[in-house]
Amino acid sequence: MRASSRASVVQFLYGDTMQQKILNNRYELEQKIGEGGMARVYRGRDLRLSRAVAVKVLHSHYASDTGFLQRFHHEAQAVANLRHPNIVDVYDVGQDGDMHYIVMEYVPGSDLKALIVREAPLPVERAVSIAEAVARGLDAAHRLGMIHRDIKPQNIIIGEAGQVKITDFGIAKSTMSTAMTETGVTFGTADYISPEQARGQPATPQSDIYSLGVTLYEMLTGRLPFTGDSSIAVAMQHVSAEPPPPRMYNSRIPPQLEAIVLRALNKDPSRRPHSAREFANLLESYRTAGDQATVVRPVAPGPPARSTPGTWPFPGTRPGRRP
Repeated sequence: MRASSRASVVQFLYGDTMQQKILNNRYELEQKIGEGGMARVYRGRDLRLSRAVAVKVLHSHYASDTGFLQRFHHEAQAVANLRHPNIVDVYDVGQDGDMHYIVMEYVPGSDLKALIVREAPLPVERAVSIAEAVARGLDAAHRLGMIHRDIKPQNIIIGEAGQVKITDFGIAKSTMSTAMTETGVTFGTADYISPEQARGQPATPQSDIYSLGVTLYEMLTGRLPFTGDSSIAVAMQHVSAEPPPPRMYNSRIPPQLEAIVLRALNKDPSRRPHSAREFANLLESYRTAGDQATVVRPVAPGPPARSTPGTWPFPGTRPGRRP
């Protein structure tokens, strides 16, 4: 890429002026749709395959961090091999001059955090359905040895058709997706961090389950289990304080569901669901019991009525059981 051409790309990616640009003569950047501490995200188009994509472009100050870039590319390529209906697909990872980017499935919709801010507390059935979908996606990743490390509503997309997708696998491992303790230990976002991560210990699948438990708690109550004046204060509560029972804030939460949430939030990882699949199955069993309890049976004599799956508040969010 010539210097003048690279400068115009930088202006588009990092400046305020919007210009239409193409990365590697393939990915046309159309509109910025999000931004975080690590990257900006654009809706774009893959000109070769003629399909909409999301392109995440790293901020310019990472271009000189060789170690970070190596991790970024390695992790993105690993995630590209992960396929699951509840995980955003990664199509490509590349570089155009000083621009490092990752190309992902474009899912029209909004992140779960925006939905929580707008509508929480969510209806119980909807919150459970979303959490179950996320747990199914996590199970697929965990089986391949991949841990997200930063599960939170901002990393869960709710599509316009109701689909539930986890995003930022691999990218979540970067330093910019983490908070920093006073001792220099990095970990996942403080509001959703597991106790073991807050202590500086390695994340495990049970860490993702804890963070999903916090997310479910927030969906059901409209608030987080722990708040404080700083990230450190919140993280320390995850380590040592017991979460207020969610029914304290929303009496419509059934006791059986509250027990599932509090189990996921246990300080001891061994006392949480043993896997994301088990967590998903617990949520599915809760849903199934609710379906059966509300089946209307015919008055006229005849063979016993069979329970049928309930109708969900929005389509596409009831993932099938995986073997």
